[in-house]
Amino acid sequence: MPIYIALLRGVNVGGNMLKMDRLRELCTKLGAKNVKTYVQSGNVVFEAPGTASHWESALERKLAGESRLPVSVMVRSAVEMARVLESNPFLKEKGIDTARLAVVFLREAPSKPALAALGAMKIGTERFHHAGKEIYLHCPDGFANAKLYSLDKVLSQKTTTRNWNTVRKLCEMSAQ
Repeated sequence: MPIYIALLRGVNVGGNMLKMDRLRELCTKLGAKNVKTYVQSGNVVFEAPGTASHWESALERKLAGESRLPVSVMVRSAVEMARVLESNPFLKEKGIDTARLAVVFLREAPSKPALAALGAMKIGTERFHHAGKEIYLHCPDGFANAKLYSLDKVLSQKTTTRNWNTVRKLCEMSAQ
């Protein structure tokens, strides 16, 4: 049975609360097995039949009304997440501080106009690399004031961002 990683957008921030035990319960009710969550920001690893897009919509429907605001969900298979981990172009550079790396996960690859708008942003020392439905970030000055950390408006779609440590941990959890 495939292993999936669901990344929930905007939970447990700004008063949009969702307990992780409730998230595990909802996933189990949908038919997921071996459900595990990681930290309180809406990361869940599970085994289940079906496709990633099926699980995105099923989880969004099930989560409706569970929190103050609607929750968007991006789902990747364990294989896709391993590819994300292996393909970070910034890791090839000498002296990169992995605490300054993150990945923006998208539901679909951005349009050419959206990528052009992203390229036109004034981002100082921040850098990005687009690869399909992910955008790798390097924010050497940290994420607190990073312009690239939230890209919904620029890309004209919902996104969710995870720091590099979380991406690594989710890969480890999905490999077990």
